[in-house]
Amino acid sequence: MPITDLFTYKDTVTKIQKRLPELFYIAELECSRAGKVGMEVGSTREKIIIALLIYRFGKENIRSDISITEPEIDVIAFNYPISIKSITGNKLLGVKLIWTVDPEQAYRFSQIYSPHCDILLVQVNWNNIGGLFYFTRAAQIETLNSIGRERYIKLPKVGTNPRGVEISAYALYILVNHPTTFKIPINWIREKIDYDPYDRWIDLWSKE
Repeated sequence: MPITDLFTYKDTVTKIQKRLPELFYIAELECSRAGKVGMEVGSTREKIIIALLIYRFGKENIRSDISITEPEIDVIAFNYPISIKSITGNKLLGVKLIWTVDPEQAYRFSQIYSPHCDILLVQVNWNNIGGLFYFTRAAQIETLNSIGRERYIKLPKVGTNPRGVEISAYALYILVNHPTTFKIPINWIREKIDYDPYDRWIDLWSKE
């Protein structure tokens, strides 16, 4: 599949390792208020990854006009549906399958869920090593069938404020180490950037 060229072409790998931390840092600056990063940073990160795919493979091979109501698919590359996910921290935890605050809906989802697309996962780990991972749909299905849904899917704890259904840490460990998984290690260094998120909007307001 051509999408795996991201992980096998040396120049592309080098560019990802160099540019992704900078672009994700800009995303945080764009989505911050009073020093705190807002939840909307996830959507901005997603756009950065889709832009990478368009840059590398051309607009003619990438479809990004996916309905916002589509629960899994974020982009289609070479007719392959892909889900884009990002997490922050030194552990691969908290990768959402569905966002819901309804425990009954979460349980129903866990009983019928089956992977529908490949996953591009970015692990952001500032001042340390994270990475970019590619899990095929086949690897996800194999892992789900191998360990069972109870160990593959993590439901929110009863009595807490649930934020959604997640892939379990155990399932992620298996997927990260699956022989078909592609990965790029990334050193997440924040280089100092002279950036003001309002500048581009001011420039647009300044146009006649």
